[in-house]
Parts: sequence; C-alpha cells; structure tokens
Amino acid sequence: MKEIITQLVKALVDNPEKVEVTEVNGETSVIFELKVLDADRGKVIGKQGRIIRAIRVLVGAMGARMRKRVNVEIVEWI
Repeated sequence: MKEIITQLVKALVDNPEKVEVTEVNGETSVIFELKVLDADRGKVIGKQGRIIRAIRVLVGAMGARMRKRVNVEIVEWI
C-alpha cells in the first residue's frame, strides 16, 4: 500500500524525489504519513481537498480488505 501511495503522489507533484511516505502500524490500524515540498502541497490536497480525499478512499478500501483501518495524514511540509 505504501508503494501505491508513493506512486500516486509522485505522479501529482513537480518534485517527485522529495516525496516521503512513512508507515505507522497499530494493532488494528495503519497510518501513512505523507511529506511533500511546500510548493507541491496544493497539488496533493487538490481543489477543496478532492485529491487527498480520493487517495484516502482508495487506501481505505484496500485496508478494509485486510480488516484494518487505514488513513493518510499530511504531517509536515519539507
């Protein structure tokens, strides 16, 4: 799942080499922390948050198949 998120975000931004995705595993949940350049944050969030919401829905559906709650958080801008 981490690879899928990384590839999706790298396709969206101008500086794909600066994209970092870290995985934090819990007992019943997984949180993916996403870091991008400040200049690319609008491209990841999208108009009214549509792009990040779509990414969250996609990974949420993938997590449901594994019986885990999955979320994507944008934690800080590099």
